[in-house]
Amino acid sequence: MSVTAPLGFEAAGVAVGLKSSGSPDVAVVVNRGPLKVGAAVFTSNRAKANPIIWSQQAVQDGVVEAIVLNSGGANCFTGSFGFQTTHQTAEKAGQLLGVSAGDVLICSTGLIGTGDEAFRGKVLEGTEKGIAQLSADGGEAASLAIMTTDSRPKRSVVTRNGWSIGGMAKGAGMLAPGLATMLVVITTDAVIDAGQADAALRDATRVSFDRLDSDGCMSTNDQVTLMASGASGITPDFAAFAGALADVCADLARQLQGDAEGASHDITIEVVHAASEEDAVEVGRSVARNNLFKAAIFGNDPNWGRVLAAIGTTAAEFDPYDVDVWMNGVRVCSQGGPDASRDDVDLAPRATHLLIDLRVGAATATILTNDLTHDYVHENSAYAT
Repeated sequence: MSVTAPLGFEAAGVAVGLKSSGSPDVAVVVNRGPLKVGAAVFTSNRAKANPIIWSQQAVQDGVVEAIVLNSGGANCFTGSFGFQTTHQTAEKAGQLLGVSAGDVLICSTGLIGTGDEAFRGKVLEGTEKGIAQLSADGGEAASLAIMTTDSRPKRSVVTRNGWSIGGMAKGAGMLAPGLATMLVVITTDAVIDAGQADAALRDATRVSFDRLDSDGCMSTNDQVTLMASGASGITPDFAAFAGALADVCADLARQLQGDAEGASHDITIEVVHAASEEDAVEVGRSVARNNLFKAAIFGNDPNWGRVLAAIGTTAAEFDPYDVDVWMNGVRVCSQGGPDASRDDVDLAPRATHLLIDLRVGAATATILTNDLTHDYVHENSAYAT
């Protein structure tokens, strides 16, 4: 049930014609309490969609009563009309739910730069229709409604000692870090306050969504939201809650990676023995964004030279002639020179593991990415048609 697995939440997913396919395209998730705690992290892209601008202000008081999400239109670069659409959506939801519009977050996903009266009308219709269909079983429908180019919904639930966390996510392209990746809604019935929610969410996204770098393209609409109802009546140890939240975020991030547009390999880049975590992240990301490396993996070519060339562009502390590189368990490079034969590396499986040993410290980091394929280029060349 994803977001309605924890107690105190209702959700719905409805179709109002935003998608040409006729599939669900507006989702509503409502926190029935008794707590109405909320926290969110947003894209760091300076080009922000209208829902991001709204939600960044609305969440500042740590109270979130509901969230309305639409697919089929990003409502980004749509001027004052677009912001008015976001405002009216929150007002509509607030009116129907009997809550303040300022406690309603808004998310949108789809094509940038499009929006008219028909779009606004459908979003408002979907908000009304969704609220009318709210139920404790509506989490699955909501997870379907937020999909765009996704081939499948992403859901995750963990249950602990009397409390739980549930989540849903959408994302298949424009997956790059910057506090959050695409649209994610997470709910919990644990008793936590706004400060704890914010701290735990930022810690969890830092090592999950912020480490997903599928194609190096940062969206204008990225948002991860956490809502806490306290309906379980249980106050967990903060470390236990933070760990469970990190597990949900990591699971959803992996699902996003596995559904990346056109990908044929899911690449896990593990950097070990770095001087600092920042260095490990920088090195891993340099490889994740290297098109030559990603194209080589698509061609099942264990071209480790492209790995060293990529990490050599970073400011991380290491000696490029004292680095080891492993591909799917085979050490192809030892201390900056050839080791095992490339013929020993099997890159046929979708799961691909790259291990980079910098041999200078004790810090590690893992970055998730995908290969660069013909299908990815084709899908994104025709996205707006």
